[in-house]
Amino acid sequence: MSKATRTDTRPAAPHGADSHDLIRVLGARENNLKDVSIEIPKRRLTVFTGVSGSGKSSLVFDTIAAESQRLINETYSSFVQGFMPTLARPEVDVLEGLTTAIIVDQQRMGADPRSTVGTATDANAMLRILFSRLGEPHIGPPSAYAFNVPSVSASGAITVERGAKKAVKATFNRTGGMCVRCEGRGTVSDIDLTQLYDDSKSLNEGAITIPGYGSDGWNMRLYKESGFVDPDKPIRRYTKKELHDFLHHEPTRMKIAGINMTYEGLIPRVQKSMLSKDKEAMQPHIRAFVDRAVAFATCPECDGTRLSEGARASKIQRISIADACAMQISDLAEWVRGLDEPSVAPLLSALQQTLDSFVEIGLGYLALDRPAGTLSGGEAQRVKMIRHLGSSLTDVTYVFDEPTAGLHPHDIQRMNGLLLRLRDKGNTVLVVEHKPETIVIADHVVDLGPGAGTGGGSVCFEGTVEELRNGGTVTGRHFDDRSQVKETPRKPTGALEIRGASANNLRDVDVDIPLGVLVVVTGVAGSGKSSLVHGSVPAGEGVVSVDQAPIRGSRRSNPATYTGLLDPIRKAFAKANDVKPALFSANSEGACPTCNGAGVIYTDLAMMAGVTTTCEDCEGKRFDASVLEYHLGGRDISEVLAMSVDEAGEFFGAGEAHTPAAQRILARLADVGLGYLTLGQPLTTLSGGERQRLKLATHMADKGGVYVLDEPTTGLHLADVEQLLGLLDRLVDSGKSVIVVEHHQAVMAHADWIIDLGPGAGHDGGRLVFEGTPADLVAARSTLTGEHLAAYVGA
Repeated sequence: MSKATRTDTRPAAPHGADSHDLIRVLGARENNLKDVSIEIPKRRLTVFTGVSGSGKSSLVFDTIAAESQRLINETYSSFVQGFMPTLARPEVDVLEGLTTAIIVDQQRMGADPRSTVGTATDANAMLRILFSRLGEPHIGPPSAYAFNVPSVSASGAITVERGAKKAVKATFNRTGGMCVRCEGRGTVSDIDLTQLYDDSKSLNEGAITIPGYGSDGWNMRLYKESGFVDPDKPIRRYTKKELHDFLHHEPTRMKIAGINMTYEGLIPRVQKSMLSKDKEAMQPHIRAFVDRAVAFATCPECDGTRLSEGARASKIQRISIADACAMQISDLAEWVRGLDEPSVAPLLSALQQTLDSFVEIGLGYLALDRPAGTLSGGEAQRVKMIRHLGSSLTDVTYVFDEPTAGLHPHDIQRMNGLLLRLRDKGNTVLVVEHKPETIVIADHVVDLGPGAGTGGGSVCFEGTVEELRNGGTVTGRHFDDRSQVKETPRKPTGALEIRGASANNLRDVDVDIPLGVLVVVTGVAGSGKSSLVHGSVPAGEGVVSVDQAPIRGSRRSNPATYTGLLDPIRKAFAKANDVKPALFSANSEGACPTCNGAGVIYTDLAMMAGVTTTCEDCEGKRFDASVLEYHLGGRDISEVLAMSVDEAGEFFGAGEAHTPAAQRILARLADVGLGYLTLGQPLTTLSGGERQRLKLATHMADKGGVYVLDEPTTGLHLADVEQLLGLLDRLVDSGKSVIVVEHHQAVMAHADWIIDLGPGAGHDGGRLVFEGTPADLVAARSTLTGEHLAAYVGA
């Protein structure tokens, strides 16, 4: 026996490094959290539940994940930190046992026009390498197949010092795959000049009608004082050269009023400043201008593929890279599986794995050339997941925000499998979730509450799923709730006829959507629901469409400004104090002069990370001290904006502050389940579901007869879904028609009529597989939805 062999069988003492198996949070007070202290097991799947607004995101995202992110950022040099977003330390006493956090949220993906599903994952990069190796004819390196790399060639002389100096002629070439005409965007824009300027006026008379080109702004001064054109001459009287200099002049450096500026023609200037940006990310007045001034059409040169002629001509087995990116990913995975080329075997297997992940996660119906900005929140979250599924990292913390959003019950089973796979690799998985189907797989459950807003922020329960069921909390009581299918559905008052719908993957769908009732359009993710509803229900008079797209606005925007509630409040304050309403706006005359009404002061520390501090003068109240001396019903304007919707409803409902106009808006906000929101909470802090319900409350006063909602249950707790169903019923009973795209079985069971699309996703979907009452769907069980709904109602 060698000396190295152990003869004793006593277990070795546990290693000190193995004892760190908990994330400890002590005294968390972020947002509405009330001194929360909690221990979360590592390398386990922990689900956080609780009603909307109970503090789940504040604990998971704003405390645990934010501090982990901040600590990692601090390891970079101060130079690098200067380019990173500033993260303040969360309001918490102690955080121990943190690991690197990877946040997989539902924020829409980059809205850059050149960002696609392929570029957002590694799939495009791998395909480009594949074509550069195997493509016939061979056209160059991987960059030759990239639609965001332009072709460049340059030549010149360089001087080489070797003994006597001599000049050497050098040329530089880079082959890119970008289509020259559309610059890799796939669309070309045609500009309507009449929308840019009024040619009967001179520049001094305000000829330019583009937003931001006011008579005394820098944009206008640039053209007036450039010397290229006469500012007193009407544009229609310009010579050919003057018109060229005004519209198309190449960039030229010059001094205007002692400041170095670049003069260029109006058209390239507008193209750079407005047309190269995503339209959805623009402010409403600029978006309206772009809609008026620009017509977008598919690029005639590349046919929308974004690629140069050379890149489209190079093929593998008669398939070009453009064809590959346009294929449905599930088909592309099959095509790659059929390629047998030993020289690129490792690349093929890595590409295969990535494409299979798409299929496994239920996104096989997408194509790699799909613009990333068009993905829904749930799809964007699942695309981000793909990056992490093949990752070699272990012992990290993955943080998910409702990963089941936008998923059919059939797809939720797959998602559960992926979450468990991440956990089994030795990672800590934290999930904020409402769906019982996902809560049930948790190793550990943390339930926050008991209510929302100021009524929440405490831990009501910690333990296993079984203990939760018997725990007596709101989540526990509603965990096994099941809606019953309606015995007697309402009778329709008419029908909206859709004939030959063929948007995206729809296959000439003919369907009559009943009016005057609650209609639910359902089907697996990618079956064509949104294409049918948004593509075929005319968005015109009488149709109110409410989706989950982010509400455009800055951190100054809040529910009071967005819903128009601030107007009656300002008028009531002005009337009571006999002053003008503008004083009661933090964006106008009443703003605190120190922080300009932002409530915080941002200090830029040059190359170190900047710091955001609460304004000392107004203490974060955003108003000038003199404004806070005016009262209404004993409260100043900052105290009113700090109220929740429910409190404000009582305040404006009676007494001195009685304001019917404000009360009507507040009643609608309470109606959609947002009674816990504070009136002054920045819109940037709202979840996707809260944003949609805020839009719904705003639109409820519209004269529309047809309401189209896109998954209104997103972000809703089981207990809140009942309130939403009551609201939908009230809308229908008041004579409206409600069409809901939805996966939640409680909503399906509650519907008067169900339209089920499928049977699968992408080109396996797009057909009408069932239309009728929920009771008929359960009885027939002829579709995936039918089977899941039958299991849900216990039929």
